[in-house]
Amino acid sequence: MTTRRRAATLSRTLLARTTAMALGACLVAGCGVLPGGSGGSGGTDTLTVMTFAPEDSNATNMPGMPGMAKAYERWINSKGGINGHKLRVLTCNEHNTPTGAADCARKAIAEKAVAVIGSYSQHGRAFMAPLEAEGIPFIGGYGVSSEEFQSPLSYPVNGGQPVLLAGAGHQLGRACAKVALVRPDTLAGDALPIQLNAGLKANQMGEASDIRAAEDSSDLSAQAREALADSSPGAPAKGGATSAKDGKDGKEKGCVAAVLGARTETFFDAFRRADSQNRKPQISSVLGSVSQSLVDRTGGKESPFEGAYVTSWYPVGTDPLWAPMRRVITEQAFGDNAVDPDDSGAQTTWIAYTVFNETVKRFKSGEQITARGLSRKLNQSEPVKTGGLTPDLSWRYQDMRAVAGFPRIVNGRVTFQVVEQGRLVAQQGEQSLDMTKTLEQAPRG
Repeated sequence: MTTRRRAATLSRTLLARTTAMALGACLVAGCGVLPGGSGGSGGTDTLTVMTFAPEDSNATNMPGMPGMAKAYERWINSKGGINGHKLRVLTCNEHNTPTGAADCARKAIAEKAVAVIGSYSQHGRAFMAPLEAEGIPFIGGYGVSSEEFQSPLSYPVNGGQPVLLAGAGHQLGRACAKVALVRPDTLAGDALPIQLNAGLKANQMGEASDIRAAEDSSDLSAQAREALADSSPGAPAKGGATSAKDGKDGKEKGCVAAVLGARTETFFDAFRRADSQNRKPQISSVLGSVSQSLVDRTGGKESPFEGAYVTSWYPVGTDPLWAPMRRVITEQAFGDNAVDPDDSGAQTTWIAYTVFNETVKRFKSGEQITARGLSRKLNQSEPVKTGGLTPDLSWRYQDMRAVAGFPRIVNGRVTFQVVEQGRLVAQQGEQSLDMTKTLEQAPRG
């Protein structure tokens, strides 16, 4: 009997030690969700998320977005995390390619991310399909792919390029007789003329001239000359018609809008050289293609962008509403020059993480936080506040809009800005507008 008792005791001791060692190894390796855990691969109290964006590519780069995400991670964890959960932010270089976008999505899946937040990619089809298969929500993308406004697992915080272009049409329609649009010769770029023309039409103007440019082109002199000719008030409008504003209301100014991302600077440099007769048409762009840092880099008050119209989703960068974000950047990203508080990418990422934070807080104590559970909260919860930077945001069924191809635009607001004395400031006499109805009336692209 004594021998049996000793053997049983030894067996129980070995079993306990083996279980403890296995549990410890699992905690270190992050084996998944334990009872009562939150998910992600950083442990039971960790929420893993991802932010991806292109860096070091030949087209538009957005290093400020992952930079802002890491700053947010350090800041929120210094405050105890979100509802007691530590935040683990993964970043990924999307490389501006479909393969890169898909690779980032697969990395998010492999790391058991509960969300992809505040990211940039033109290749929505490549990254949304894998995320949808795993039920991972995409919160606050930059808005350059149509899938961001179609997928039931996408939760946009702005109206993307559609509302910016429609807003630019409103802004130009009040000042111009003729408009020429220079845009990328890409699938995403094909929708831009439709959206700009919707804003122009709302102001009784004819369609803009559509000028295409290779996304990675370094020589845009041909497009500059074409834009200069097409924007001349004396030139016929598209289709041979005369603009509705030609010779009326004193609106005889020619206007050129360029929406080329990182190549916008290249275009306007060529455009300035092409304007040998010093006609100086009104120039225009949208936030993301023109930023305060670009104006600073190209001469400030002497910049070729002086006087340019710019349409934005958000308040100007100097608005006090951005103060919380600026403090986080100062405290947590002081060594990262890519994180610019005036950059629309960094601003979008800040708003997207604000949405994530507020949504996580709606989980009850002890309730398991998973990707699918997070989507349910976003689909069913009352509107989320973003500190006044956007209207309150909600993605319930009743919040969907009748915008052809973009039903998930729940925030159609734009603001109108102008470059004055080297600074992007609010355009006097212009209030923010909701472009949803304008886009609802636009033809399907």
